[in-house]
Amino acid sequence: MPGIVVSMITGFAALFLSEHYGAPAMLFALLLGIALSFLYEDTKCKAGIEFTACHILRIGVALLGLRIAFGDLAALGWKTGLVLIIAIMSTIAVGMLVAKAFGLSKRFGVLSGGAVGICGASAAMAISAVLPDSPEKERDTILTIVGVTALSTIAMVVYPIIAGLLELDPTSTSIFLGGTIHDVAQVVGAGYSVSEQTGDLATLTKLVRVAYLMPVVLCILLVIKLNVKKSNGSDLVNAKSPGVPGFLIAFAVLMTINSLVELPELVTSSASELSRFALVVSITAIGMKSNLRRLLTVGIKPILLLVIETLWIAGLILLSLPYLA
Repeated sequence: MPGIVVSMITGFAALFLSEHYGAPAMLFALLLGIALSFLYEDTKCKAGIEFTACHILRIGVALLGLRIAFGDLAALGWKTGLVLIIAIMSTIAVGMLVAKAFGLSKRFGVLSGGAVGICGASAAMAISAVLPDSPEKERDTILTIVGVTALSTIAMVVYPIIAGLLELDPTSTSIFLGGTIHDVAQVVGAGYSVSEQTGDLATLTKLVRVAYLMPVVLCILLVIKLNVKKSNGSDLVNAKSPGVPGFLIAFAVLMTINSLVELPELVTSSASELSRFALVVSITAIGMKSNLRRLLTVGIKPILLLVIETLWIAGLILLSLPYLA
């Protein structure tokens, strides 16, 4: 209980700072968590911090299902949906290839590529939850969250300017913003800074990307299972073949319910806020589990990898826009 309480208090502090200073709550949560990392070492808080970083995280990801409906996929049309699938999968592939070229692990390439391709920090935590354990897992997750949050914030300011310089129409601008910016909050900020119409469609495009979270994570699990059967030497495998996590099943069930039943606004909005709070609290716990000295030794290559993945998905979506008209 002490670790859970301290994580929740820190999460509330992050949300307070975010609301008053306009910076991403996820980033505040991570920084505050790192500042309190001394609580994780040989204290009564350790077990609760472990619980929060694992189980509260999974609750937050599962509740994302209530933000999406199958109708959202149909509303965008099959061409846009196909382009988003190609963008996500190719970004993960680019992440793995560049990670290998940089001498980084395939695991980091998958983690960073999934975060950039799908939904930023939320995707990073969901993918991290199903990847095999390793000494670098927490460090890689934190690096990815910091990187995608920073790049997403920059994109929120820069991408609407790029759309204006390229003279994109409102629909193309919406698909560009929603299909390339990493985090949902930054997509909302960028879209509504252009117009209300752009904000609505950009948010819908982003939610469709979020809907791909479950199938992508399931594909990652399938690859891990196949690698487990073939060898024990890959850096993506573990000693045993993992099953489908309960939070992914819950994600699919909640998404199906939201698609088939018209839920009250109070239910969906409350679930969205609860999901956001759960993710913020779990990020504080992940920050508490981190070792700042280890973060400072990783060098520039992981950041360059995230930048390359960001430029890749942005360029791919821009090149695809003429075919979506």
